[in-house]
Amino acid sequence: MKKILIITVFSFVLFSCGKSEQEQSIEKLVSSKDVKGLQAKKVALQSEIATIEEALATLDVKIEEALVGITSVKDTVFNHYLEVQGSIDTKENILIQPEYSGTLTSLTVKAGQRVSKGQILGRVDDAGMSQQLASAENQYQLAKTTFERQKNLWDKKIGSEIQFLQAQTQMISAQKTVSQIKAQLSKTVIRAPFSGTIDEVFVEKGEVVAPSAQGLMRIVNLGNMYVSTTVPESYIGKLKVGDNVDVFLTSLGKTYKGKVRQIGSFINPNNRSFGIEVSVPNPENLLRPNQVAKLKIIDYVSKNALVVPTGIIQEDANNNKFVYKVEESNGKTGKAKKVVVKTGKSSDNVTEILSGLSVNDVIVTDGVNSISEGMKLNF
Repeated sequence: MKKILIITVFSFVLFSCGKSEQEQSIEKLVSSKDVKGLQAKKVALQSEIATIEEALATLDVKIEEALVGITSVKDTVFNHYLEVQGSIDTKENILIQPEYSGTLTSLTVKAGQRVSKGQILGRVDDAGMSQQLASAENQYQLAKTTFERQKNLWDKKIGSEIQFLQAQTQMISAQKTVSQIKAQLSKTVIRAPFSGTIDEVFVEKGEVVAPSAQGLMRIVNLGNMYVSTTVPESYIGKLKVGDNVDVFLTSLGKTYKGKVRQIGSFINPNNRSFGIEVSVPNPENLLRPNQVAKLKIIDYVSKNALVVPTGIIQEDANNNKFVYKVEESNGKTGKAKKVVVKTGKSSDNVTEILSGLSVNDVIVTDGVNSISEGMKLNF
């Protein structure tokens, strides 16, 4: 059939291209009053017309015998997905702030460096607190020694109770002073709050630093990534913690296998949706906060479903959905039969058929728009 179409089109092209030349030739024959030449031209044109009419007649026959693609209906596992867009994030993505204002005397890390939880990242000038601590510790040792001696005397019933209590109070006060200075001094040491990577450093050694919107540096842990998104209220009973989710990263062209790890308990009254979090593995450290992700969450499963390509399902004037089934097939030809079907859910360009078709039915998949009930089919 394809060869016939090509030949016919080619013939029309030749006919069109040669039309102007034929008109000029006829004009010359008429002006020269060449009767024999005109008769010969008439015979030639009649021959061309006969060839075209024959080709058109062949096309008419072949049009009635449509060339189509077919397939057999099989039962399979059908999954329907809720598809939503979300954003990659991590709860361990923070700006490191100094707890103590002063000159940055030490900076021990640089951008891109891996650090462990508690690792020292830098130090701020303690403004003499180290000397204060040393003096306070000496005072505490003296107060402790005095208390211990006074206690020994008191245990032997020597001395007054007031002396014993005063020594005890002085020791406790000195001890608290030491603890307070140590707490303040610890704020001059900048430590990693968790294990991760120093993403960016915003300061230099020697700068005067203080808490700010910029911070000292950013630390990110890429090992605990998740996708946050919202889903319609109607799905609140269909999702549960632990459900598998396909996470497609557009920027990477890769799909990761994630799991629902948290489901929100609040319905947003503005859009009637609730939030979820989907944990995503990051073995290659390719995921980054704020990357766009497309989620496919299974919300319906049929283990023995009949499915057909969504594109072959048509609708008639009575709003009945139908497909064409092949009957009287001999393996090469058959007859088109319109079959009304009841459809279910659609996903991944296929639609579940709830009724109208059976396993091993042969249906038309290619050329459905060019056939009608009872038409002879070639495949």
